[in-house]
Amino acid sequence: MVVGDAGLDVVVRADALPAPGGDTRARITIGPGGAGANTATWLAACGTRPTLVARVGADRAAAEVRAGLAAAGVECRLAVDAGAPTCQVVVLVDAAGQRTMLADRGAAARLEPADLGPLGGAVHLHLSGYVLLDPSSRLAGRAALAAARAAGLTTSVDPQAAALLSDPRDFLADVAGVDLLLPSAAELAALGDGALGAVRAVAVTDGPRGATWIEGTTRVEVPAELVAVVDSTGAGDAFDAGLLAAWLAGAGPYDSLRAGVAAATRAVTRLGARP
Repeated sequence: MVVGDAGLDVVVRADALPAPGGDTRARITIGPGGAGANTATWLAACGTRPTLVARVGADRAAAEVRAGLAAAGVECRLAVDAGAPTCQVVVLVDAAGQRTMLADRGAAARLEPADLGPLGGAVHLHLSGYVLLDPSSRLAGRAALAAARAAGLTTSVDPQAAALLSDPRDFLADVAGVDLLLPSAAELAALGDGALGAVRAVAVTDGPRGATWIEGTTRVEVPAELVAVVDSTGAGDAFDAGLLAAWLAGAGPYDSLRAGVAAATRAVTRLGARP
């Protein structure tokens, strides 16, 4: 089960961003997005059977989101919020394939504990950190982790955004005891030394430098694959899915990291955040 955002990405590709008041040519596409939905679709592509829990608006964007997830093999548990729009993100992609995001979480920021529903036959819960980083949805994130622990599920959390971790103490308190923390190197640095002691294991990504598994005194590293980067949007979500699919199937740290890196590599070699 994945708990997180589902929405649309407006992807803007330009060789360089214009100066304030300027103008520049760009290539613009609209496609599915949202960190939780991205991870769920990559999990389906990696052979698992994911259920996505999210909140969307009562709008045309929500219909597109629902249809895309169903086509990807993701079971949808989408609460409908008539008072807020479906999540939308403007993604600015430069000539090197690096992305900068402007996000309007919309209905996703109003996720509530009541939206979660029963865990059913789930064996693992993955939580997108955006749910915990926004005060209006934080209670839902806490409730999801608490329910998973009570039901004996394994758990994972991706912090998602280093810039939003200005005070990591609350976040670390929320994720204490999680089986896997899945940060980028920047997010791990923002969380500080306390992150390694708060969770069972950390699998940290570092772009072209690959990924590292840290668990107690164990440290396992896997290099990145050398490819031409088209768009880094969703690479972390893909890594999460590849790693989790392998780990839940019984793989150890090295093979789990390799599966995560392989999925992230697929993600960066194409435009958009989905498989």
